[in-house]
Amino acid sequence: MALSENLLRKGILSALMTFSLLLAASVCGAKTPVTDALGNPVTITNAQHVICSGSGCLRLLVYLQAQDRIVAVDDIETRRRSFDARPYALANPQFKTMPIFGEFRGHDNPELILGLHPQPQIIFKTNPAAGYDAGELQQKTGITVVPLDYGNLTDKRQALYTSLRIMGEVLGKQQRAEEVIAFFEDQIAQLAKRCESINTADAPSVFLGGVAFKGPHGFQSTEPAYPPFMFVKTRNLALESGKVNSTTMQNANISKEMIVVWNPDYLFLDLATLQLGEETSGLHELQTDPAYATLHAVKRDAAYGVLPYNWYTQNFGSILANAWYTGTLLYPDAFADIDPAVQADRIYTFLVGKPVFAEMNAMFGGLAFSPLPLR
Repeated sequence: MALSENLLRKGILSALMTFSLLLAASVCGAKTPVTDALGNPVTITNAQHVICSGSGCLRLLVYLQAQDRIVAVDDIETRRRSFDARPYALANPQFKTMPIFGEFRGHDNPELILGLHPQPQIIFKTNPAAGYDAGELQQKTGITVVPLDYGNLTDKRQALYTSLRIMGEVLGKQQRAEEVIAFFEDQIAQLAKRCESINTADAPSVFLGGVAFKGPHGFQSTEPAYPPFMFVKTRNLALESGKVNSTTMQNANISKEMIVVWNPDYLFLDLATLQLGEETSGLHELQTDPAYATLHAVKRDAAYGVLPYNWYTQNFGSILANAWYTGTLLYPDAFADIDPAVQADRIYTFLVGKPVFAEMNAMFGGLAFSPLPLR
């Protein structure tokens, strides 16, 4: 077998072993073990020079207030676009002018990494099998690679927390990691408490369209397991219908005919769809398609724009902000004290250090947390 194949297999096996250890630690409540891509204990603490490989990895580092430790970025950070829904990047414009160590989604370039000055002491990698897998990247660079599971705020929340704690251990940011975890738990608990008296069977029916998935899509694109609909009580028709059978399903394309049959009480549009252009976006479909004009929500102007959340994987701050906004619409009495834009900036300020709602909303025509212009 070729050397590269040996390394590939070794890296994948070691990454799987690492994730098994992390899961066991999370379930048992033990202190999170920090191991590299080859399964060896990581002895570096308070690392001062690091890079973050893979979707969402740099976001987690910003949450830990360690963006000053970054010595290079992947190429997505240096792109200049008219649309950008990544609060961590908006809060850190310096990323656009930093050296590049590889392509986005974990396609790293070992030669570029070895040419960096200063050299990173640690490579965090959220897509351990992408490009050079984590083990092979460590072999090629001689730099400790720490695989991470990005997780989410629903069924993989503990995986997210484990990754934050691992980063915290390596960076000397243990206290901040615990603060971020406590923040997520508190936000989700607050949302649940405001809706606790509501019977789910009596909750309004909802549909979210325009969800990005490896690029922008039209109105029929949705996420059955959309977290904001889980954090406040809703009847998410894409999940209830039986057309999908998993609460972890990331994306589904629902036929126009089915949406019409469902006839939701409320429509939501993920503004990532605006990247398709004025004549092809989900908003254009809602404005011009006669089939959608028959919907009860369209007739009573109950269609609303929400922040793009799946932009270089999930933006946890935007998920929470969208949940608060959804609550204000569906249950105005329970959320009477909440201004969604103000709440969004509270979340962003805590997570990324700056209130970036207005800047991000301006890129999307000011349609976030607003009724959609359907006529």
